[in-house]
Amino acid sequence: MSENRTAGWRSAARIAGIGAAASVALGLMSTGAANADTFVPLPDGQKVGPNVTVTRIGEHATISPSLSANGAGRTAWVSGKAIADVAVTPEGTVGPNNGPANGPGSNNSSTHGSSALSTGYLVGCQVNIADNAISAGVSGGIDLSGGSLGASVGLNLGPGEVKFVQINSKDILKAGTYSVEYQDVPIEINGCAGYAQARAYTVVEVIGDHYSKTTLYGQPFSIG
Repeated sequence: MSENRTAGWRSAARIAGIGAAASVALGLMSTGAANADTFVPLPDGQKVGPNVTVTRIGEHATISPSLSANGAGRTAWVSGKAIADVAVTPEGTVGPNNGPANGPGSNNSSTHGSSALSTGYLVGCQVNIADNAISAGVSGGIDLSGGSLGASVGLNLGPGEVKFVQINSKDILKAGTYSVEYQDVPIEINGCAGYAQARAYTVVEVIGDHYSKTTLYGQPFSIG
């Protein structure tokens, strides 16, 4: 009887020990979850313009908090694919590429002798990047200067600032289907102590006698 009781106590102790270990493990996982990356799925979109259909598919972002944990820095790893189905365009000749104009109303795009597809993100600090904010920016109410082109982008953003970040572009020399795909491109935000937002944009410019610019915006999402 005594041996049975002892064995029972030992079994209970072992079970209690396993439970305690499991509790510690769960506690550690909960602590780590606060600093984990956040995956943000984003909806596909499409817009039809003069002689062109612009589509965005497979867009998503992963938000990483700053390692310094000061709340002013974070990184958005963005992915997606922008597609332009162009029905009619003059063949054109690519001239000097002067890069994105970055001026009010430019939508961060620039013709340089040919039609073109460009895609990227608007990024703002303590600004809701909805349609009315974009309209304000186009009319000069928001600073849209300082965009960058490249595979890795670092932005210094103060309260109320919005900047274009161009991810990539492609010349369109004749009618057809063109696409730009990007995977886990890091956009690093520095200096924004408040909330930050981003929103994809894709611009297709068609040159010629009936020049057009068609812009497809994505869904705004939080960068923390």
